[in-house]
Amino acid sequence: MRDILTVTLNPALDLATEVDRIIPDMKLRCAPAQLDPGGGGINVSRAIAILGGASRTFVVLGGHNGDHMAKLMTEAGLNLIVHPARGETRSSLSVYDSTTHEQFRFMLPGPEWSELDVAAVTASVSYAAQPGGLAVISGSIPPGVPMSIPIDLARSMAARGVDVVVDTSGPALRIAGAATDKLIHVLRMNHNEANDLAGRKLRDLYDSADFAQGLVAQGAARIVIVARDHEGSVLATDGLRLHAPAADVVVKSKVGAGDTFVGAFTMSLAMGEDLASALTRGVAGASAAVMTDATRLCRREDAERLMAECQARPI
Repeated sequence: MRDILTVTLNPALDLATEVDRIIPDMKLRCAPAQLDPGGGGINVSRAIAILGGASRTFVVLGGHNGDHMAKLMTEAGLNLIVHPARGETRSSLSVYDSTTHEQFRFMLPGPEWSELDVAAVTASVSYAAQPGGLAVISGSIPPGVPMSIPIDLARSMAARGVDVVVDTSGPALRIAGAATDKLIHVLRMNHNEANDLAGRKLRDLYDSADFAQGLVAQGAARIVIVARDHEGSVLATDGLRLHAPAADVVVKSKVGAGDTFVGAFTMSLAMGEDLASALTRGVAGASAAVMTDATRLCRREDAERLMAECQARPI
């Protein structure tokens, strides 16, 4: 199995709770809180561990929140590579309204980085990546860090023979989506991010596949994936277009579904499976993730059972 390194530059200590109803200007009595280490790459590593795989987790941590997160991740069995941060690792809060069944998510920005911090972390990530392995860059970009950081990291790791998977959004995605040198092995986005990048609403699966294949032809990545929420995901390469449907399940929380997809998909690549199998595993993992509360990600038995409903086929 190929080595998997996940990279989380802007982690968060995730606190999730529930109230009967969110009402302004009132004290709201909350259910007991669930604390989890959060951030794109961390969630990818957690999903891989749940699904029976292994990865190494590169994470930038600082302060009391960072110490607490490191403890939680170690207890969860993650193989940590900790790069010290100058400031306090951020927190996030998810509150579920049990009356309206709405979820409210509040994300703090995290500590500001200097140019020296950026250079040091770039060098550390490149050193940690194993030639011939896979690296996942996922999650938000810290304040002070150039939005080109996913491409910059992909360039440094690709030079060492590492296949890089990027799952990002906003300006960082626009920069990655404008690339022409295929430094990124896999570029994944959800349908809202794809609409923003395309500058229009992608109407259906075929429109999303056309858009993804256009990004491949341009050179943004060798493989492009667009997640279309309850419709599942589409994948395109130069000569291949696939769709894997999402399973028909009761949705409790969408938190971590995208990260679970990336974890399951990357683990499949690491095992040497083909792209159809990887897409099937990814969508089954995401379908399993929405069945769980808050930040609990997925259950392995659910992800394996749902693969039969999420079989990837050409479109």
